[in-house]
Amino acid sequence: MASNVFVVGITGGIGSGKSAVTDHLETLGITVVDADKVARVVVEPGTSGLAAITQHFGRTILLPTGGLDRAALRKIVFDNPSERKVLEGITHPRIRDEIGRQLREATSAYVVLSSPLLLESGQSTFADFVVVVDVPEAVQLKRTMSRDDNSEQLVKQIMAAQLDRETRLSRGDTSIANDASLEALHEKVEALHCELLAKASAS
Repeated sequence: MASNVFVVGITGGIGSGKSAVTDHLETLGITVVDADKVARVVVEPGTSGLAAITQHFGRTILLPTGGLDRAALRKIVFDNPSERKVLEGITHPRIRDEIGRQLREATSAYVVLSSPLLLESGQSTFADFVVVVDVPEAVQLKRTMSRDDNSEQLVKQIMAAQLDRETRLSRGDTSIANDASLEALHEKVEALHCELLAKASAS
């Protein structure tokens, strides 16, 4: 948990619509620390993270510009669970340190930690309250295939590497269903925001 700020963890499977929730909270003045963005920062060219990844996986995972070729690395680790563990051993501690730094610097009424692996990676220990953005798995699959132009097989592998829907819901403090319109979602987010402001002021 960050120093004295109330931290709300927001998670959900790939394609659940976490970004739509957190984007709206940002318009309401809430600082959002995005674990996906942090994950990119810690492997930028010149970082110890990228150096460690290159040392283990070889230079074939680098783009001509010297940056990380995420698609090439993703194919390696999703076909090989032991290699995924190696990658996580490199990136997760660095991500955790950077998340902690950003949470400590937040000045809004509460701060959101948005992470697809909040519950799987132990990042939930930062959070005072966990919100799960929930959609049926068939919707996750359809949204992610159309958004990222990924094959059904790859999306299913990504989903399999995350917690299943029932487990994720059971480990959250509350959930928000994202199975209707964006307008309906915004209404739910605004109600959640009021609830979180009350929790933050009481903490």
